Amino acid sequence: MTDDEAGAAPDVPQEPVTEPVTGAGAGPAEPAGPAPLGLVRTPTGHPGVDAHLERLADADHLAADGHVEVYEDVHRGLREALTALDAQPVPAPYENRS
Repeated sequence: MTDDEAGAAPDVPQEPVTEPVTGAGAGPAEPAGPAPLGLVRTPTGHPGVDAHLERLADADHLAADGHVEVYEDVHRGLREALTALDAQPVPAPYENRS
């Protein structure tokens, strides 16, 4: 007995597999654009640090691949602000010589 005789499916052309239609248009849906996360940034009271933290809002309007540049810029600025704190001269202790 051959495969054909044993009930194997005859050679029938198969329909091509297509992506499901979403909405009124045909084809895959477009990804949503950038959207703000709505996070609240609490001011620190240090103008330089606050300016860098506000720069994070720029990422809200960029696609994900643009976030890295903003994050690296903010990180660099915050590191510089911390380094500047270490570089400030420390006043000499008060000595009372009489």
